[in-house]
Amino acid sequence: MARSISDGPRPKHVQLSDVLADLAVTELGPDAAIPSERDLMATYGVSRATVRRAIESLIAEGLLHRIQGKGTFVARPRVESHLHLASFSQDMRSRGLAPSTRLMRVDEERPPTEVAKALRLGSRGTAWRIDRVRLADDQPMAIEQGWYPCSPLPDLDTQDLSGSLYTLFATRYDLVIDAAEQTLWGESAEGATARRLEAPVHTPLLVFRRVSSAAGRPLEYVVSRYRGDRYQLHMTLAGPGTTGSTSRNSPSGRKKTS
Repeated sequence: MARSISDGPRPKHVQLSDVLADLAVTELGPDAAIPSERDLMATYGVSRATVRRAIESLIAEGLLHRIQGKGTFVARPRVESHLHLASFSQDMRSRGLAPSTRLMRVDEERPPTEVAKALRLGSRGTAWRIDRVRLADDQPMAIEQGWYPCSPLPDLDTQDLSGSLYTLFATRYDLVIDAAEQTLWGESAEGATARRLEAPVHTPLLVFRRVSSAAGRPLEYVVSRYRGDRYQLHMTLAGPGTTGSTSRNSPSGRKKTS
């Protein structure tokens, strides 16, 4: 039976938010549609404004997501993992998810100045540009644009690029990625990026820029855009004068902090 919404000290939209959160977790599950606004208004005797405010709060928390023209659905749990040096494939498998790839582009090009400098290509060096969509359990998770120097990676365009490039570098070229510098910022999904991620326009994105190397030699400059409604960042922080700070990222659910 539906839980009643009262006129007590807790606002009605907060009470309804709790009801919907419980419904999403205990009865509906990921990708299931929640009841329509009209049904929620009739069931709980509340206004449309109350229903919308409750739903918006759960969308903001990542528990629900809206698909334009279709309705509001329970979100898949965000992937959560340590921020550590691992490929996408390794990271997803460690979370119990099946990684896969849509290869969009692989070409030999002269990269932008910033990339050429990071990869130490000199004035004439070229790099492989590899654009891929990365999926977890067949759901688009991230889109990557990567640059890899041609000289130490000959014929990379003829290799199977659907899996872990780090594994390929180690097994085919005897080059083991052992260090990286990474920067994180936020964006919103627009245009082709939103379409390729199968995400609504303005979906928040977590953007990672990573420059990776093997034995001191730069081998990768990649920018990865992760769907913020499916992936989250978790950090454990140490105070001043202490050691042991760690970071980790994750796929969707209520955001965890510490």
